[in-house]
Parts: sequence; C-alpha cells; structure tokens
Amino acid sequence: MVVCENPSRSAVSEILRPARLAPTTTPRSNPTTAIHYMATKCVDNVKSHYMSKKWFMPWGPNHCDKVRDFDEATAKKIEANNIVFAVHIPMPNKEMSPWFQFMLVILQFDIAFKMYNQIEDGAVVTVDVGLAYRDDSLGEWTEMAHSIEQRKLSCNFTTPKTIDNEGRYYECDLMPLMELGCVFHKYYLLNIRLPVSDHKKVNRGIGEIKDIRLVGIHQNGGFTKVWFAMKTFLTPSILIIMIWYWRRITMMSRPPVLLEKVIFALGISMTFINIPVEWFSVGFEWTWMLLFGDIRQGIFYAMLLSFWIIFCGEHLMDQMERNRFSVYWKQVGPIVFGSFCLFIFDMCERGVQLTNPFYSIWASDVGTELAMAFIIVAGICACLYFLFLCFMVFQVFRNISGKRTSLPAMTKARRLHYEGLIFRFKFLMLVTLACAAMTVIFFIISQVNEGHWHWGDYTVQVNSAFFTGIYGMWNLYVFALMFLYAPSHKRYGDEQSSGDQVGNSGEDIQLTTTITHVDGPTEVYKMMRKEAQE
Repeated sequence: MVVCENPSRSAVSEILRPARLAPTTTPRSNPTTAIHYMATKCVDNVKSHYMSKKWFMPWGPNHCDKVRDFDEATAKKIEANNIVFAVHIPMPNKEMSPWFQFMLVILQFDIAFKMYNQIEDGAVVTVDVGLAYRDDSLGEWTEMAHSIEQRKLSCNFTTPKTIDNEGRYYECDLMPLMELGCVFHKYYLLNIRLPVSDHKKVNRGIGEIKDIRLVGIHQNGGFTKVWFAMKTFLTPSILIIMIWYWRRITMMSRPPVLLEKVIFALGISMTFINIPVEWFSVGFEWTWMLLFGDIRQGIFYAMLLSFWIIFCGEHLMDQMERNRFSVYWKQVGPIVFGSFCLFIFDMCERGVQLTNPFYSIWASDVGTELAMAFIIVAGICACLYFLFLCFMVFQVFRNISGKRTSLPAMTKARRLHYEGLIFRFKFLMLVTLACAAMTVIFFIISQVNEGHWHWGDYTVQVNSAFFTGIYGMWNLYVFALMFLYAPSHKRYGDEQSSGDQVGNSGEDIQLTTTITHVDGPTEVYKMMRKEAQE
C-alpha cells in the first residue's frame, strides 16, 4: 500500500476538505488533481428499480427527470427507492485520459439533523452503486461494475440536539467509494441508490440525507509524462552500470563476495522498479497496474533495507564471521516477514478491487482496525529500523577510528592513500544514513497520507518534487554504489610507496571506495598493522 510506483496516489490528503466548503483548486505542484461533484437526484419511474437497466445522466440531451430535494420528491409522491444519485465524471465538456493513470472516488453525505430522524449509534449506509463508461459523448453506456456496499457512518453533531438546531448538518467523515487502477475511457457515470427496507432494516437510522458529494482524484497528466520520461531515462542508465559492474566482478580470479552479490541484487531490484511498463497502460486497459506497482516497490524496499543491514555488517571490523548471508538472518528475516505481511494486506484490498472497484477494507470495523494497525505498526517498525541502522553505523565509525592509530607509522604516500580511502568510506556511510532517513520519512508520509481520511484532518503537504526527488535519490545511490564498489584493477603493493625500502610483500588488494577483497574491508587494516610493525 505504499506509493512511489504510483506516487501521487498517496498525495490526496491536502485536497480533501469538508464537503460543504467551496471546491478547492489543486496547486500545480501537486501530482494529483481533485474535482468536486454534487450528485444529481434523478427519478426512476420503473416500479421495481431492480428491474431497471437504464443509466441516468445528470445533464445533456438525454438527461434524467430531476428533483431538487427530497421535499419535492415527497410532494410528488416519489419514494426514496426511486431516487438515483447520478454523477458524471468528468465535468461537462471535459474528457478523462489514460494519462491520469488511476481514479479514486471519495464519498461524503450531507445529513441534516432532525429530532425525529437522528443518526443512530453504529449506523450503516447500504449503497447500491453502478459504474458505466463510454468513449463517445452520444454513445450508449456500458456497465463496468455493479455492487451493493455498506459504509459505516461516522458523524458528529457539534451543537445541542434541540429543535432550534434542526436543519443543521452533521460533520461526517469521508468514506472511500471506488478506486480504478486505470482511466482508459473518456467518460464515466456513477448511479447510486440508497434502497430503503423497513422489514430488512436497510438504511434505517441514518438520518435525513440531503445530498451526496463526491471527490474524484486522479494523477495529473503532466506529472505522468514527467514520471514516465524519468523512468525511461533511468532504466538504461542503471542497466548499463549493472552490466559493467558484474563484468568487472567476473573478471576477477576470486569468486564474488557477499557485499558484491547484494549490491548486484539491489541493482536488479532498482532496474525492476525502473522499467517503464506504465507506457503500455496508455494504450491498454490494465487495471492491475496499481497492484503490480505496489509489488515492485515492496520488492525494492525489502532489498534496500536488507542491503543496508548487510552493508554495515560487512564493515564492522571486529566481527569475526563475515561474507555469509546466514550471519544476517536475524536482521533480514523480520524485513522479509514484514514485506510479506504488507503484500498479503495489499492483496486483500487491491486484489479484490480488480473485480470489484467499490470494495474497501476500511468498510468494516475489523478491516478498519486491521488497516490502522498495519499503518501504525509499519511506521513504528520503520523508525526502529532507522535507529538500529544508526547504531550499526556508529559501531562502524568507532571501529574505524580505533584502526587509524596505525596510520602515523606508515610512509607518507601510503598514509595519505589510506586516509583518503577512509575519508571516502565515511562519506559514503553518511550518504547511506541520509538516504535511509529520507526513505523512512517517505514511507511514513505515504502511509499517513493514504489512510488520512480514516482518522481525521491531519495531513502532510507533499508535491511532485518530493516524489521525483526520492525516486531520483534511490537511482543515484544505487548507481554510485555499483560504480564505487566495482573491483578496481589497480594494484597497491609496497613497491608503490615512494621511499619505502622495508617491505616488498606484494599483497594484491583490490581498492575502491573501501575494500572488496575476499576477506572483506579489514584487509586494509591488516596491511596497515603489518606496515606499522615493519
């Protein structure tokens, strides 16, 4: 449920406002656009609406018969079961586009307070909703989905419940209505019914609903093009450096060490998330793109978090066992397990939405508690992970500082070489820590924004630069790792030390930013200690 693959899906928080406020204008810097809709009350003259296959248009040449409000419907003896709330997406004289990538529709009821018809505790609204599409403004509507859903009302009345306050509106929370994984068609039509049945106690105790308002959210087409172009440019860049990196490793006489394997695996996961398969979503109706994007990003997250643990562990100079993946199972195991849990949770919602776009795990009490627990636990675990990573980096720096005591006994040329080596390594560790901090912040903000309308108006402002910046940072970091850690063919033996007449041991050590010798980074310190003794 994290969104960098479709990053703007999580940036909806700043554009959702209470429904009775004036529609807001989405800033240009936001990757998403929100459009506010007021449902039109259409009249279905068929006695049994279950037999009606007609689609009701709110405007246009074939618009439906309308009523302004329920008082007019009562005066005309029109029953509630014959009222259809119709919403056309988008607005008149506009078209939807595949460049919008996805469509999220949020629902809110305008419910007036009445002494004789108050909202009961735990009230649930049953919604009979249908979705249709067409690509010609005068063509016939084709049904895309139909479902009967339940949404729990969460409304507060802030003033005293007296006769004098009748007609005032409840403050009701927003509810997810629909999510489409692609916007392939030009026009969409929603027909919403609120069936009433006294015998089955359907839609009883939900107050006096005056209007239904919707907020349609989709990705900005301009941002989508920039996003696709960025992916298209970065994919060959990472692929080329990854091939070059592995070629340099295979040229070595020794087998690749664990750190080199993990860096290569990180490059593969970065390439996997970079591949711009989204270009096909412009020409094909691939509704599974959101789920596929979440899976790709989940794999990259798991690989990146595991890499940082192994990266720091391989540079702990006092660690006896090294260059074996089994050494890190206690740290990597929880990361893999957490990623698997998030995948199962995502499948429970996104997987079902492939066949029923109106489904939401937030619709039930159990689903809401489970979803909230996942988001909160995920945020806490991300913070704990970062603290643990900081502790590992601190240990690495402390061990490096202890080894620097060998430097003064070296010749000037070798001392300067190793001082530069250690400086570059420390710089890379600090860059790693900064990248980890930004990744954790991005993850938490994504989770908070995605679940924001379920817990209140606490929002975090984000824009396009934030998403593209994080994505670019990941690519630059992976590129730098493979470039700097590719085995060098330069040889630094004792003969390279000008004026060094003592040792000609001729150790062959592969140097990059740090040491990627088969014995790991401590080889440089072994050589430093030997030179100091000589």
